[in-house]
Amino acid sequence: MASHTSLDWLKISPAMPNEQIRHAALQHQAQLTKPPGALGRLEEIAVQLAALQHTLHPSVDHVQISIFAADHGVAAENISAFPQSVTTEMIKNFAAGGAAINVLARILGAQLEIINLGTVHSTDTLTNVRHYHLGAGTANFVHTAAMSEVQLTAALNAGGVSVEQARTNNRQLLIAGEMGIGNTTSATALACLLLNVPLAQLAGAGSGLDSKGIAHKIRVIERALSLHSRYIHSPLEALRRVGGFEIAALTGAYIRGAQLGLPLLIDGFISTVAALAAEQICMDSRNWFIYAHQSAEPGHAHVLKALNAIPLLDLAMRLGEGSGAAVAVNLLRMACSLHNEMATFSTAHVSTRKQ
Repeated sequence: MASHTSLDWLKISPAMPNEQIRHAALQHQAQLTKPPGALGRLEEIAVQLAALQHTLHPSVDHVQISIFAADHGVAAENISAFPQSVTTEMIKNFAAGGAAINVLARILGAQLEIINLGTVHSTDTLTNVRHYHLGAGTANFVHTAAMSEVQLTAALNAGGVSVEQARTNNRQLLIAGEMGIGNTTSATALACLLLNVPLAQLAGAGSGLDSKGIAHKIRVIERALSLHSRYIHSPLEALRRVGGFEIAALTGAYIRGAQLGLPLLIDGFISTVAALAAEQICMDSRNWFIYAHQSAEPGHAHVLKALNAIPLLDLAMRLGEGSGAAVAVNLLRMACSLHNEMATFSTAHVSTRKQ
């Protein structure tokens, strides 16, 4: 179980997908009343979920959506098109049911939880928000490390605890989303430290910067990388120095989900950077990742490539909140239904291909 004071649990190996079930699911697909491979990636999804869930009848009817929110000290560098107060305002919007992810969760019948890890403005009066109080956002990583060791540990553990509760509640799929003004800047800096990719290829508009704003964001990140690069000896240290509370929580959720054998539907750029960190911290965590969509953020393609990942959708989305992943859930549900409910050639008395 994830500890509240230690990161020893990060050393636990991820669960193993069931290869016998994968093989049996592939054989089942070959018997369905369609040409082999005719349903394309829908077949792949069903087979992957069968192996992950250890059943020939995969299902994602019971979905958990966990939204991790936090503020970023680097917002002081004017790297966002929105003021920092929007983080708290959006937490209130989540709590009131008015955000995009609320609408999507209602459509899916998904369980939605909101976790505030630390914001400048308090949301303590919101009873349907879980509060961790790790600080009034991270420190400005242009000048110092974003998090202390204690804060990093607590954020990673918060993600782990959320997954453990989802597992206890018999959720079949987890979506971890994020909210935090400045977190695209944080994710870009982290990706730059985890990948050998030029910063200019990773930086994008975030919440809506113009070309001048993006150029300014690049300069800010360059200052941070100049300060921190020489001290980076592990992905955990990279996460501590330029990450965010919510990005660390995402990372912890992905690692713990892989350890507990819970399929994880990965959202856009920020979530995928956290997934990359999770894989580098706990190898083979990515066996439990399904990549929902291709973000409009330019850096997302580079992070996906590093994970050898092909996302399911490309809708030019860049909202965050887990919204792109939520949109992909019905695709997974249809893949499962096709796998589980289609007739086979023998039961439908349909002729197979000529020999």
